[in-house]
Amino acid sequence: MSERDLLITAAKAADDKKAEDIIVLNMKGISLVADYFMICHGNSDKQVQAIAREIKEKVEENGYEVKRMEGFDEAKWVLVDLGDVVAHIFHRDERSYYNLERLWGDAPTENIVNELNS
Repeated sequence: MSERDLLITAAKAADDKKAEDIIVLNMKGISLVADYFMICHGNSDKQVQAIAREIKEKVEENGYEVKRMEGFDEAKWVLVDLGDVVAHIFHRDERSYYNLERLWGDAPTENIVNELNS
């Protein structure tokens, strides 16, 4: 599975659990941490946890390992480290506070809408 396939798998899993405002930042050449940041949010603690759980299950079903998951119990900002892809799942209120899109404003966004609908 390529890093792009991993990204789409994670994004589809988030979308399946009704994650809102899914944005992908292309971090190549900007961050040494990962090639892609996927950012989304849920409207409740339970939804944030459901999104994170679904991402973990779907990527593992496709033969990838989750390097680590942080923040799951608090469900305010769950970070799912998939290696080349890092998924940031926020509670709605926390997302606007941390505003990663602005923090990494020099990173181009990736259009994944077509892949989500396929």
